[in-house]
Order: sequence, then structure tokens, then C-alpha cells
Amino acid sequence: MTDLQRGLQVQGLVHSYGGVRALDGVNFEVAPGECVAMIGPNGAGKSTCFSALAGQHDVMQGQVSWRGQALQHLPPEARLQRGVARTFQVAQLFEALTVLQSMQLCLQAPGGLRWSDRLDTLPTEPALALLSQVGLQSAAALTVQGLAYGAKKRLELAMALSGLHAVGQREQGLLLLDEPAAGLGPQERADMMALVRDCARQGLAVLYTEHNMDAVFGVADRVMVLMRGRVVCNGLPAEVAEHPEVRASYLGNALQGLKLNPGGGHA
Repeated sequence: MTDLQRGLQVQGLVHSYGGVRALDGVNFEVAPGECVAMIGPNGAGKSTCFSALAGQHDVMQGQVSWRGQALQHLPPEARLQRGVARTFQVAQLFEALTVLQSMQLCLQAPGGLRWSDRLDTLPTEPALALLSQVGLQSAAALTVQGLAYGAKKRLELAMALSGLHAVGQREQGLLLLDEPAAGLGPQERADMMALVRDCARQGLAVLYTEHNMDAVFGVADRVMVLMRGRVVCNGLPAEVAEHPEVRASYLGNALQGLKLNPGGGHA
């Protein structure tokens, strides 16, 4: 397997807050075209792990590589240049801009902005194509602040995709999604997770966190469970659902009545 095929590799990741070890030797991989969910109870280390992968936290120990390139000492903007984009649990948006302007800005920013650049002079076609992908083309002229919450979550996903598009990694990047379906109703959640699955089918490596179990076990190719800063289980949805420690300490009856994705699929 070549470096280009390996995707994301995380080895021995360690991070502490004072005397509390939030990550305690975390190891895992995510292949291109794979959709992987990272779950676990509050305080398990999921947010710290995401921040370490995306560059918001320095890695105290361990290695993070994407397609054979070491990332652990790079800032977020340098990781984006290498094809790594993320979203946040609470959508991070440009509330005063229109939906279209937000996309134009994200498409232009990785290549650099001049003081004289005007958003209304930038091309609209790539932005509209990405908005169409997430079902927001009809909202292009609306101000972001006035969007419904579900539309804001979809816009943030489109903005992450636009960053990958801008650096030439639209179908070869790594997408880190921090609770993409948080706060959404059942149908909106299903629609959002269908978009997430589509990203993997297009060739992206997708790693996401979620507390809604229907958005995990019915969607992910593989599920990874983090507890006390360690990966305690990593496998197909059905395998994780039957793991004794995971069931006893975390899942309980949360999967009752859910249809599990057989997992293992790649784009």
C-alpha cells in the first residue's frame, strides 16, 4: 500500500491537561473512501483528538500523518493546503455575509486575498455547484444569520468542502466533522448524514463524532469507541454493538430498534 492510499494514520497520540491525560496512546487509521465514526462518553477525549488532528491543539506525543505527510507540527492552514478540513460542533460561519459570499470567500482564501479583492467580482459557478451538493443553491442570496439551524450545519459542510476544492483536494481530502448532526431533528439528521456518506463515496476520508446513535450505527463503515482517552473498540458497527465493555459502560439500550449499517464499504 502506497502513502497516497494509506490515508490518515494516528500513532501513539498523547495529550494532557495538567495532570489529566485526555489522550493516552491513541492509534487508528482512516482510509480514503471510508466513513468512520468516533464515539464515546463525555470526557472520553473525542474533542481533544479532533483538535489535535486539525491543528488547534499541539500534539504532546505521537504522530499524525495524512497520505504519508506528517501533520503534527503544522498549523491548521498548512493542513488545509495538504487536504485536511474540519467542521465544529457549533457551526463556525460568517453570519454577516450571504451564503454565496461565504462560499466565494472559502474558495478564494487558501490562495490568498488582496486588500482590493471584492467578493462580488469572484466566480460564482464553483460556489453554486458546492451549494447545490448540500441542497442550498436556492439560499445563495440569503444572509447566513437568517438561516435555519439545519441549513447552517449544511453550509458549514459546504464551506469545508470548498476549502478542499480550493487546494485541489475535493475528492482526495480528509474531512473531520465534529457532531455534524448535533441539534437536528430526525429527518434533518438523516439528510445530513446522507450528505456525509456521499462525501466518502466521492473518495474523501471522513472521520466524524456523534452522540446520535442512528447517525453512527446506521451510517458509518466503521465505529471507533474512545473511553478514558483510549480506543477500546474499533470495528464494524455490528461488532461494536456487541462489545461487552462498550455495551455495559456506554451504549446500554441505545441501539434498540436501530438498523445497523453492515459497514466495511468504501467509495
